[in-house]
Amino acid sequence: MNVREVIRYRELLFFLVWRDVKIRYKQTILGAAWAVLQPLLTMIVFTVFFGRLTKVPSDGIPYPVFSYAALLPWTFFAAAITNAGNSLIANTDLLTKVYFPREILPISTVLAGLVDLGIASLLLFALLPIYGITPDWGIVMLPVAIALLVVLAVGLGMFLEAINVSYRDVKYALPFTVQLLLFITPVIYPTTVVPERFRSLMFLNPLSGIIETCRSALLPDRPIQWGQLGVSALVTAVVFVLGARYFHATERRFADII
Repeated sequence: MNVREVIRYRELLFFLVWRDVKIRYKQTILGAAWAVLQPLLTMIVFTVFFGRLTKVPSDGIPYPVFSYAALLPWTFFAAAITNAGNSLIANTDLLTKVYFPREILPISTVLAGLVDLGIASLLLFALLPIYGITPDWGIVMLPVAIALLVVLAVGLGMFLEAINVSYRDVKYALPFTVQLLLFITPVIYPTTVVPERFRSLMFLNPLSGIIETCRSALLPDRPIQWGQLGVSALVTAVVFVLGARYFHATERRFADII
């Protein structure tokens, strides 16, 4: 990825982010409330079926807080890679008429999702005192985990978009893949329920360490697993570099194929 070119076109990047934010809930009745409703309703369903009926462990944390703290980064990531994976196709007219660094499109869609994440986070910080939870110093790691999540979404989004330009199967396979990914990521359950011999494989999924860090950052007496976070950071860096290189190697023929 050409960082200098992205910085040079930063005004276009900010414009595209603002455009995505404005049109996301245009002509909707509830508007930005949808940013809260999606993780909130999912949390309620998870709490009833997994927290109450099937008694999924939550490491002693009230299940609504346990699940919502993970659903926030998960919902952001799922929406980010889905939107980023279709960003070039959705902006065909702009892509074929004007020159600009093509990676700005997937980056802008990911950054726009941070607005929804911020809005939905307000409910989480309202839930914490209701359950008598006060975050400790670990909360300083929350921005670090979110930054890793953004980098991972951008890298994977660029890779998926580059493939999507040539093979439109990505459009149909991506929602199904995201659903499967939910069940191999510790959103519904904690990593402690996974047998010890399988945990190392689980942490090859960078979302595992990132989401567990988000929980630990918000919930006191839950130590941050630095080893998990380190593996997630390493895998995230690899995904970003490979995604950016593949995107750059194929971007010259985007306008012709689209």
